[in-house]
Amino acid sequence: MATDTSATTNTRLQMDYETKIFPHTGGYGRYNRIVVVFSWFPNFAVMLNLFSDVFYTLIPDSYHCKPDPQLLPSTFLLSNFSRQGYLNLTIPWVNGTGLSHCELFKYPPNTSDFSENVPRERVSCTQGWEYAHVVGLQSNFVTEWDLVCSDYWKIPLQHICFMTGWILGYIFLGTLCDWLGRRRGFLLSVSLSSLFGVAVCLSSSAVVFLLLRLSQGAMLAGVFVSSYVARLELCDPPHRLMVAMVSGFFAVFAELLLPGIAVLCRDWPILQAVATLPLLLLLSYWCCASVFPESPRWLLATAQIPQVKKSLQEFSIRNGVCLRDEIYPGETLLSEIDSAYGEDSRPRYHSVLELRQTRVIWKNCLILSFTLFIGTGIQYCFTRNLHSYSTNFYFSYFLRVITGALACIFICLSVNHFGRRGILLLSAIITGLSSLLLLALTQYLHGGLVLVLSVVGLLFSQALAMLSVFFACEVMPTVVRGGCLGLVLAAGCVGMAASSLMELQSNSGYFLHHVIFASFAVLSVLCIMLLPESKRKSLPDSLKEGECQRRPPLFLSRPDRDNLPLLCTRPPLSEYNPNNYYRLVSSTKRMLTKDNLPYRITVPTHPPLLSDSESQGQENETLREVLS
Repeated sequence: MATDTSATTNTRLQMDYETKIFPHTGGYGRYNRIVVVFSWFPNFAVMLNLFSDVFYTLIPDSYHCKPDPQLLPSTFLLSNFSRQGYLNLTIPWVNGTGLSHCELFKYPPNTSDFSENVPRERVSCTQGWEYAHVVGLQSNFVTEWDLVCSDYWKIPLQHICFMTGWILGYIFLGTLCDWLGRRRGFLLSVSLSSLFGVAVCLSSSAVVFLLLRLSQGAMLAGVFVSSYVARLELCDPPHRLMVAMVSGFFAVFAELLLPGIAVLCRDWPILQAVATLPLLLLLSYWCCASVFPESPRWLLATAQIPQVKKSLQEFSIRNGVCLRDEIYPGETLLSEIDSAYGEDSRPRYHSVLELRQTRVIWKNCLILSFTLFIGTGIQYCFTRNLHSYSTNFYFSYFLRVITGALACIFICLSVNHFGRRGILLLSAIITGLSSLLLLALTQYLHGGLVLVLSVVGLLFSQALAMLSVFFACEVMPTVVRGGCLGLVLAAGCVGMAASSLMELQSNSGYFLHHVIFASFAVLSVLCIMLLPESKRKSLPDSLKEGECQRRPPLFLSRPDRDNLPLLCTRPPLSEYNPNNYYRLVSSTKRMLTKDNLPYRITVPTHPPLLSDSESQGQENETLREVLS
């Protein structure tokens, strides 16, 4: 029975949301703009929590073991030495770096000679560490649990766990957005991320901190993907790019504010509480459904007809458009939806597992995952060169933030003019060239030129990452957009976690890491050529529409065409469309069954003067007389 219903529904008229529904609800009107503005705030909250991890795991520039009096001889008197002399006496000196980070001197128990000639044993720290001032914070994850020396591996492990949470959140919560809807997925993610954010503030050990950060990262990923998808589904093609890039500026603003917030907070639990506060404020979206409504495009794509009619009426009213059920003499939008889907249609949900039966959608998802993986993973190669140019933390931090803002501006000014695929290709080319030049010529180039190449590579790698996310959201069908975008973003998190894998091995594989990502950047240039172009086009809603996306030539002779036919064919002479005929018949039937028509076709109450046979006989006699 379900199969018959599905087959019947597929043969009916399918509504084109972009051209037939969206304009009748007010288009990108006042209400849509307000909802889009409220969808930017979650991006600020998510990025504030994401980049706070930089301050949590920052190792102080200077630290050393706490002196242990038990390692000194019994004849030692502290009053005879200054503070610096005492440190020089108890802590080994390492040429080029100062006091040793991980070792202490152990003297013979009965010696009275404290010169360098006395035999001294080097032992590991026994009383903990003393840390210099941490950048922005007085205490963080490292200083709280002494994650240095033999426990240093826990710092990159924490970042890997955090990114693992994001990967799991993108995959599962992105798919959940396709099953439950954008609003429900968003509210669920916000609620749980707020709960885990508060729990992180109360962490009692490093293991608990790791597990809670993993859980919070998964929920933050759900907040990001649900708000990103809902934002673009409320826009028309001319406004999609600008709306997405403004959300990028909100992320840049969060990064700019974070160092100042860290300085004011001083301790990491307070910083975590301040970063969780915007998430707690987003819980107000539970009460105010109008500021983050369900996407009507998703409701229509999944054939939830009663819900989509209610949603379209709300959007039209708030946009100042009258959307009544019947307006004579034609059918209205709501009547067309009933005719297209039927009153007995059942919701149809899809998952990313159905991509196995597709060819174009799977190819697009794989290519954009690859480009995002490169864009996020190769940034480590460029930021490492910034650290070698200047050891100041704020220099590399703010330079990365500035390049992110410039990448947003570059995308805003170029993508709508040259197309998504062209700018993505340009970004991949410049990223690959910058990486190859740094890989081959760093030891021969001047320090200033190395800095310029690193900044250029960092700028275009961020543009590559941002545009890959935006492009993926545009070319994926509505019915699986959350899950597909989640897969793409998960690949980007794998690239971000690759830098922590290098740090876990004490950067011993940095050169191989650079070679691999530089090679991938060159390879991505060929892959990008296989992508379609989504500029000025409607978002695909069904899997069939996603499969129908074509790959245009890179340089188009006409901007309004995306394919060039081999032969010039004539347009069909007949304009007959069976769908239009079906709509006409169904409209006529519905009109004739209504009681509130301005006219009524009534049956005469008295019988006719002549029967049909008598009238026919009279007509025949009249015809014979005329012929004679």
